[in-house]
Amino acid sequence: MFLLKMSPHCSLLLLLCVSLLPHLLPALPFEQRGFWDFAMDNFDSSDITTMMRDEEEGSAIGELPIPGPSICPFGCHCRLRVVQCSDLGLTEVPKNIPSDTKFLDLQNNRIRELKEDDFKGLTHLYGLSLRNNQISKVHPRTFVPLKHMQKLYFSKNLLTTIPRNLPTSLVELRIHENRIRTVSAGWEPTQYTTVVLSLEPSRDSNSIILQSIINMKSTNLNTVCLDLPESLNELHLDHNQIQAVELEDLKRYKNLYRLGLGFNHIRNIENGSLSYLQLLRELHLDNNRLTRVPRGLPEMKYLQVVYLHSNHIDRVGMDDFCPRGFGMKRTFYNGISLFGNPVNYWEVQPAAFRCVSDRLAVQFGNYKK
Repeated sequence: MFLLKMSPHCSLLLLLCVSLLPHLLPALPFEQRGFWDFAMDNFDSSDITTMMRDEEEGSAIGELPIPGPSICPFGCHCRLRVVQCSDLGLTEVPKNIPSDTKFLDLQNNRIRELKEDDFKGLTHLYGLSLRNNQISKVHPRTFVPLKHMQKLYFSKNLLTTIPRNLPTSLVELRIHENRIRTVSAGWEPTQYTTVVLSLEPSRDSNSIILQSIINMKSTNLNTVCLDLPESLNELHLDHNQIQAVELEDLKRYKNLYRLGLGFNHIRNIENGSLSYLQLLRELHLDNNRLTRVPRGLPEMKYLQVVYLHSNHIDRVGMDDFCPRGFGMKRTFYNGISLFGNPVNYWEVQPAAFRCVSDRLAVQFGNYKK
C-alpha cells in the first residue's frame, strides 16, 4: 500500500480516472495492461477518501524534512567549522563551502586565480590559508565578503602586487615569498598587528627597496625575537612589553633599515647591541623608560632618524649622536626627537648636534612635568 498526498480536486480526478479504467483496458497493449492490472488489484477507494480528509484537516503526513548530510566540498574535510582542502591538487577555490566556516585551508594546491565570488557568503570566516599555490591574479572584490577575517596566509605564490580591498578587520597578513616589487601608495604595514612581507629588488630604481618587513606590534612580546629571517629590513616591535635590549638580540638582523621599539618598557640597551645594525636608517625608541641616549649611535654611519621622545633622559653628551672628528658618519641626521624628556635644551652644547643637517631637525621642546 502506498499513499500520495494531493489536493481534493486532484483526488476527485484520480477517482474518476480509476472508475473509467475497466473501459479503457481493452484498448491498451498487453505489456501496458499488466501494470494497470497490478494497480487495480491493489487499489482501495478508501485511500482517496483518507487523503482528502488529511488535506482538509491539515495533516502533517509528508511535511517533515528528511535530514541530509552536511555540505562539504568534494575531497575536503569539514569539522567544527574548519574546512581543510589542502594538498588536493585543486586548480580553483571549491564550491559549496559551508557558510559558517571559521577557517579555510587551501594551501599546497594549484590555484592560479581568485575570482570575485570565490568566498561569497563566508561572512564568518576568521582565517584563510592560500599558502603555496600558483596565484597570480586576484579580483578586486574577492575579499569584500570577508568582513570579519583576521588572518590571511598568502606566502609562496606568484603575486606581483598586494591584493586590493583587503578586509579592514585583518590583523595578521603573511604575504612573503611572492613577486611583489613595490607597494601601492598609502599602504602602511603598521595597520596590522603582524605582517610579513617580502619585496623583490626593483630593476627600474636605484633607490633602496625594502626586502622584508615584519610587524609584530601589540603582541605582548617581552623580548626581541631571535628566530626571525636574517634578511629582514624592517622590524616593528612597538606596543609590546619589552624591558631591555641585550647584546645578542639584534645580532642576526644586520640588514635592518628600520627598527621600531616604541611604546615598550625599555630601561636599558646593552652597550654594543646596536653595533650590528650598520645599515640602519631609522630607529624608534620613543615612549620607553630610557634615562640616557643609547650608546653606539655615532658609529651608525647611515642613521638619519632617531625617535627618543617621551623617555626619562636627563642629559645629552657631546658625543652621544656624532662621532669625534669628521668623515666617519656618511649621512647627517635629518630628525632627532627629544621632547618629553627631563633635559633642558639650553644645557645641551650645540656641538652635540654637529652632524645634524639642520638645526630644525632637532625637536627638543621644554620638558614639562
